Amino acid sequence: MKNVSNSPQNHGTFRRILHYVGRYPISLAGSLLFAVVTVAASLFVPVFFGDAIDCITQSGIAWKELRQIFLKTGIAVGIAALAQWLTSLCNNRISCNVVRDIRKDAFAKLGSLPLQYVDTHPYGDTVSRIVADADQFSDGLLMGFTQFFTGLMTILGTIVFMLVTNVKIGLIVVFVTPASLFVAKFVATHTHKFFQQQTQTRGEQTAFVEEAISGLKTTKAFAHEQENEAKFDEINARLEKASFQATFYSSLTNPSTRFVNNLVYALVALIGALDVASGAFTVGGLTKFLSYANQYTKPFNEISGVVTELKSAFTCAARIFELLDEPEEVSDAEAERLGVAKGNVELKDVAFSYDKQKPLIEGLTLDVERGKRIAIVGRTGSGKTTLINLLMRFYDVDGGGVFVEGRDVRDVTRRSLRENYGMVLQETWLKKGTVRENLKLGRPSATDEEMYAAAKAAHAHGFIKRLANGYDTVLSGGELSEGQKQLLCIARIMLTQPPMLILDEATSSIDTRTELKISDAFNKLMDGRTSFVVAHRLSTIVHADCILVMQAGRVIEQGTHQELLKKQGAYAELYNGQFA
Repeated sequence: MKNVSNSPQNHGTFRRILHYVGRYPISLAGSLLFAVVTVAASLFVPVFFGDAIDCITQSGIAWKELRQIFLKTGIAVGIAALAQWLTSLCNNRISCNVVRDIRKDAFAKLGSLPLQYVDTHPYGDTVSRIVADADQFSDGLLMGFTQFFTGLMTILGTIVFMLVTNVKIGLIVVFVTPASLFVAKFVATHTHKFFQQQTQTRGEQTAFVEEAISGLKTTKAFAHEQENEAKFDEINARLEKASFQATFYSSLTNPSTRFVNNLVYALVALIGALDVASGAFTVGGLTKFLSYANQYTKPFNEISGVVTELKSAFTCAARIFELLDEPEEVSDAEAERLGVAKGNVELKDVAFSYDKQKPLIEGLTLDVERGKRIAIVGRTGSGKTTLINLLMRFYDVDGGGVFVEGRDVRDVTRRSLRENYGMVLQETWLKKGTVRENLKLGRPSATDEEMYAAAKAAHAHGFIKRLANGYDTVLSGGELSEGQKQLLCIARIMLTQPPMLILDEATSSIDTRTELKISDAFNKLMDGRTSFVVAHRLSTIVHADCILVMQAGRVIEQGTHQELLKKQGAYAELYNGQFA
């Protein structure tokens, strides 16, 4: 195993793999035990064949003795076959369970990663780590357990048998054969970088394919198909080159070691034949020794191939462990629950930026009383969505603080904070499941009557009833329009009835007539609840208690609709620009 762990990174990866393997001590012990039985039974077969040959050449054909020898040979072969099958069974169990555990840990890790990781890493690359890299690692791990330990035990066993049979020839084999190990190590060491390039490029390709599929409509709308094909071809060509180099150089290992081992075999045959001619060795003894020489050298060929596979597996495992090692969100295990908030929210001298070299929000102070409707407007990039991210604690502030009911949101659990907010985003999200499951996502205990009332308030009940199975229709992606999806998201929030609301362009995909009806439902929902509304259609926020006009992360104006129009400032410019 030293051949595949010759760097500090690989040493760490190897230790972590052993940690996962160590969770299954019974299967591991069974694998080792049955591997020993397989090797031991296989090593006795040449002894029986050698005895049979000596029985024929020295004392003629003694059928009684030959029948006993053949019976012993059959028993040994049967035991070896059964033990080998049990070894494979244990190895498959270990491999599948380890990959299952790693995938489980990797998926669980996604839930504890900060949104900054999701925002800064391509989705496809993350998917590739959990799916493709885990599969590649599984194949390498299975081959390692299946061939590496069996091969190692075969080498040790044949050394003992050869030294017992003929010390001189045994020592020659032992001293000459390790040359194949040096060849294997040299090739494997130099192929690691190619396997690393291969896995990284495969992740890049997966990310690009995911991006191309999710944006296919936009691609077609802008006739960008040829550019996408050219980009894919470029990535695919790099993947082909890296894969070819990894495969080509790794394929040199087996023929190189096989050449050295064949020389050893020829040397044993020559020296053994001379000993037979001089009477120091029997023909059966030479047959046994040639069989052992073949058994001894064969694992070196197998292990050299395993080393190559393990190089690839270690590279894939390292990528998965990189994901597992990503810093998690700041733990709130010691924080207290917020309880049901009344709706008093305050921002004190808040500073925040995604890139610490480029300040975004500086010195933002805001005091929102219970039940107020706060509208947030501004040009693209002014910080509207960033403010929402801070309210929901998707990101933590760099300076100052966000307070709910006088308590810093960093002192309460994220779950209890977010349970007090109902959020409808411009981008709709519905999971694969029934309409009922999607509507009750935030409040599973809701009754069907409450669900129907929320759907009617969001003007979604009508089209839901027209679906194939009504509320039990399984949504898989193509049944609903974007507007209908948004209505379901609105109904989902209306069902939860949270004490505070965040509406980020919640009606952007809905026609004007339906929007007027939903606005009435929203007005009823927002009555008595603190609400933050991000809007580009300024006509939807004219009745807000306070309108915040943001620019470059700062609130440059605030007041009611009429007050801001009288100022003839930035808000008036935005409003008049829409209704000129």
